[in-house]
Amino acid sequence: MKNTLIVLLGPTGVGKTDLSIDIAKHLHTEIISCDSRQLFKEIRIGTAVPEEKYLQQVPHHMIQNLSVEDDYNAGKFEYDVLNLLEGLFPEHHTVLMTGGSMLYIDAVCKGIDDLPTVDKELRKQLLNRFHENGLEPLRLELKNIDPDYYEQVDLKNPKRILHALEIYYMTGKPYSSLRREEAKKRHFNIVKIGLNRDRTELYDRINRRVELMMEEGLVNEARGVYGKRHLNPLNTVGYKELFAHFDGELTLEQATERIQANSRKYARKQLTWFRRDESIRWFHPDEKQQVFQYIDEQLMQNQKA
Repeated sequence: MKNTLIVLLGPTGVGKTDLSIDIAKHLHTEIISCDSRQLFKEIRIGTAVPEEKYLQQVPHHMIQNLSVEDDYNAGKFEYDVLNLLEGLFPEHHTVLMTGGSMLYIDAVCKGIDDLPTVDKELRKQLLNRFHENGLEPLRLELKNIDPDYYEQVDLKNPKRILHALEIYYMTGKPYSSLRREEAKKRHFNIVKIGLNRDRTELYDRINRRVELMMEEGLVNEARGVYGKRHLNPLNTVGYKELFAHFDGELTLEQATERIQANSRKYARKQLTWFRRDESIRWFHPDEKQQVFQYIDEQLMQNQKA
């Protein structure tokens, strides 16, 4: 049989976890998480790591296997997942990868280019501009030279904006060109399934999920990593808002509402990114049988090809 990677993707809060368990059971296979924040063991609640009851039902990989102090990126994720698949495919001809981290999904499915080493003088010049003029001029510059990346980057994260500008001035190419025009050749088939809901329904789920995170102890979890807030993995929705609360900038109620708003904004960015990929077949999360049928049909077609 030909090896196949099923990719289950969609915006935050849409309902990927439940369906991923059902798909993995249907295929008698294992799950690779493709969430750039669930990798880190210190931040379980705010990254919506699947509950233990799910993790016990189906073997999961790439979950809470790193520390927030570890240096990690999409290129390393590509390397790690490809190695992982080499070990899984002899036992399971079909493997499921699920998540919503756009660049990480593209890294595995399409590959990413090797980035050049940034010139120290260029980095110094950009940092000086940031310190002298603030982030807004750099944001506008990024919007002009790389509107695709501008749409999905955290616009309040100076490190990511500066890095994208560094890459552009080193190569003359937009940082979003990491999404290769020509995908690297993979020795396995790829089937992409997207999940989405009506916007009102999705937003209600996101708002409720944030409330549940707060009930489960997100404030204490964030307080436990507050001393490491300068690290990139913690510059993410759910933690940066609570850090602002700890600093006295927001009340707890304001921080919660900000987490909800930023989560909804991130969901919009994810959908904008995913909708550019015409190979994705979209379903409502409740359409389980239709998803099963589509997967079975694709696997059958791949065997005949």
